[in-house]
Amino acid sequence: MISPADIFSISTQKQFEKMALKVFRYQYENNEVYRTFCDHLKTDKQAVKSLEQIPFLPIQFFKSHEVVSGNEPIQQIFTSSGTTGTTTSKHLISDLCWYEESYRQGFSRAYGNIEDYVILALLPSYLEREGSSLIYMVEDLIRLSQNPDSGFYLRNDQELISKLISLDQAGQNVILIGVTYALLDLIEKQTYRLNHTIIMETGGMKGKRKELIREDLHRQLCEGFGVNAIHSEYGMTELLSQAYSLGDGVFECPPWMQVLIRDTEDALAYVAAGKTGGINVIDLANVNSCSFIATQDLGKKYPNTTFEVLGRFDHSDIRGCNLMVMG
Repeated sequence: MISPADIFSISTQKQFEKMALKVFRYQYENNEVYRTFCDHLKTDKQAVKSLEQIPFLPIQFFKSHEVVSGNEPIQQIFTSSGTTGTTTSKHLISDLCWYEESYRQGFSRAYGNIEDYVILALLPSYLEREGSSLIYMVEDLIRLSQNPDSGFYLRNDQELISKLISLDQAGQNVILIGVTYALLDLIEKQTYRLNHTIIMETGGMKGKRKELIREDLHRQLCEGFGVNAIHSEYGMTELLSQAYSLGDGVFECPPWMQVLIRDTEDALAYVAAGKTGGINVIDLANVNSCSFIATQDLGKKYPNTTFEVLGRFDHSDIRGCNLMVMG
């Protein structure tokens, strides 16, 4: 059995690769959906000796199937925020400790001690529905900050604006984590000159505004909030780990998470560092579901393992990955 200590103690590439292969074998044996997918690709479990040989499950399977490894009872179901009429993803969680350990350690690696910050959350579209993994995480970070000023804001922008300005003027370290369109709404009400505040966008206009390219979006937010850089969080319902960008849209993963960039013309091939392709994520915290996911995001990876997200596929299915229709 694979324990959290096995995953969250990873510190080298060699350890990561060894554990990824162990997790692959475990999930092949204990995840019916993943095994059927691998068998469809004629994968020989014994022949898989490198990360590139591991099959990556198309993320759409979280919409159509119950992607679970093992047979432990389900503690929680996280759901995606699909637009009206679309099928949402479901991530079945049999042990929330994995998620909590992952995002707590991931946050402290990127930002240090949570108690050094006030956490302000502007996540209206997430708060207005059930089953958001982002809300679960931010709620816990707010609690761990142990600061009475930390909290969620929904339809009380004026109160948030006052708090943001007063905390910053008092020299308090603040992280304002917000969905993109809500942050833009905030800078349309007034401009700021913040010196002790990190602005972190979680991406997505959620149909409320026209999508912007990252450079334009970050320029507008930098000018509006009076900050030098916009931080970003890369996470999704189907993952239990997050990558963070401290500016310029370049993300860094915690040691138990990595991305590979696949060829958009051939889902089983990979492109060189610096070339654009589809983002495959290895999230070893996903031991109890699937750790190897082919996302619908486009990106590029750099030689130092950091990566950029450049957009989404403009067609609904990952080309070359719709190899299998399972009932």
